[in-house]
Amino acid sequence: MIDGHGDEAYRYGDSIKADFSSNICAGADLTALKEHLCRKMHLIGSYPEPTPHRLEALLAAKAGLEPTEVSVTSGATEAIYLIAASYAGAHAAVLQPTFCEYADACRLHGCKVSSLYRLPNVDAGERLPSDVRLVWICSPNNPTGQVSDKQQLLHLVKNHEEVIFVIDQSYEYFTLKPLLTMREAAALPNLLLLHSMTKQYAIPGLRLGYITASAPLLHHLRTHRMPWSVNALAIEAGHYLLEHGRPHPANLADYLAETHRLGEKLKSLGALDVWPTDTHFRLLCLRYGHASALKRYLAQTHGLLIRDASNFHGLDHRFFRIATQRPAANDRLVDAIQQWLMQ
Repeated sequence: MIDGHGDEAYRYGDSIKADFSSNICAGADLTALKEHLCRKMHLIGSYPEPTPHRLEALLAAKAGLEPTEVSVTSGATEAIYLIAASYAGAHAAVLQPTFCEYADACRLHGCKVSSLYRLPNVDAGERLPSDVRLVWICSPNNPTGQVSDKQQLLHLVKNHEEVIFVIDQSYEYFTLKPLLTMREAAALPNLLLLHSMTKQYAIPGLRLGYITASAPLLHHLRTHRMPWSVNALAIEAGHYLLEHGRPHPANLADYLAETHRLGEKLKSLGALDVWPTDTHFRLLCLRYGHASALKRYLAQTHGLLIRDASNFHGLDHRFFRIATQRPAANDRLVDAIQQWLMQ
């Protein structure tokens, strides 16, 4: 899907004052990173490494892995399309509703795609369809913000050795729920774990992510990837950020508390179904009206941008998604939605 993702602020010029449509963490201060990259502009005059081995080695060292168990990509999205290409023609199952690129990437590479709406209960004897070879799970999930139970995931992976599981943990840095670890991924022969430095460090314009998995699985993926997919400035940013840390407030508990406060204020409007979340963004459903109309009103009248979620598989015209911003902006959003509801 080219159109319909979050962060469409570019469509509105300078009129957007608070962007709730993007799941990038609010409050990032990128000043030091920008200054560093300005000093490194000479890098654009040379090719980057064909494969970013030095950054992979640094990530591996920090996680207690071997470099062969880490593969750096141009954002998690390159990882998604690389995996789909590596298993072209397979039957892929996607846990819905979720990020559309899993299914889009698989279809692009000739895969049969089917949808799951819950994971099988292995303890009750349930199994995936016998011809499924690739399963996609997002946790914390986009757009719902919900985290899949870690032990259930491990049990599922271990009891389906013939299936490759892709678990996208791009939002792992913004939840307090237990998640799969990089070491657990590297120890299992059929698990690919996706990570997003784009999300972790609030650098969506640079495109930087990575996969952790067993060395044989990553060797298979590397035979399908193109050289120089990660640009020189992104690689340099990766090294800098791993050395200097996250450029945004690290008090996750406070951020999630603000997410809860915002959810309660939205519930009080009485015209929204507010889905529970385990992270900083959440799904909402209008009890009447269209999310597209609400989005247009908020952007044009109040300079606030939300994500129309009607194009997620299984959702309809009533759904939208928001990511928590600073308290003052969150209060403006609630007031603006109330004004729209009263029209």
